[in-house]
Amino acid sequence: MSETTSITPTRPYMVRALYQWIEDNALTPYLMVDATAEEVQIPREHVQDGRIVLNIASRATGNMSMGNDYINFSARFGGVSQEIWVPLTAVLGIYAKENSQGMFFDPNEYDNYVPEEDSDVTVKKSPAAAPKPKRDNRAGLKVLK
Repeated sequence: MSETTSITPTRPYMVRALYQWIEDNALTPYLMVDATAEEVQIPREHVQDGRIVLNIASRATGNMSMGNDYINFSARFGGVSQEIWVPLTAVLGIYAKENSQGMFFDPNEYDNYVPEEDSDVTVKKSPAAAPKPKRDNRAGLKVLK
């Protein structure tokens, strides 16, 4: 293996796999997040000791998206819907509420990782740069003959 080769971190893959396993077993997936990390968009009033634990069960979230860089979803806190953005670098662990089975991650995993620069494919997402496209106010069905 070459010294210039940058292996992608395992964290995004493990988070997705464990999330699926927890949901398949009818358990509640909890995500522990470093609330002090950059670009974290969470309800700050629920942060304790610089961390927040989020219920990311499919029944508790809407529009969940788990990419290689961010986890993004909407959830209700105190009856108010909020958009949540968590960079994978801020994810400390994922586990099942009921039995605490899951995984916690090495906080230094991303220290030496440099993503490949591919301007055509990679577009850095940030919470501020994620507007939803507006849909025309027309029916989406067409009659085909």
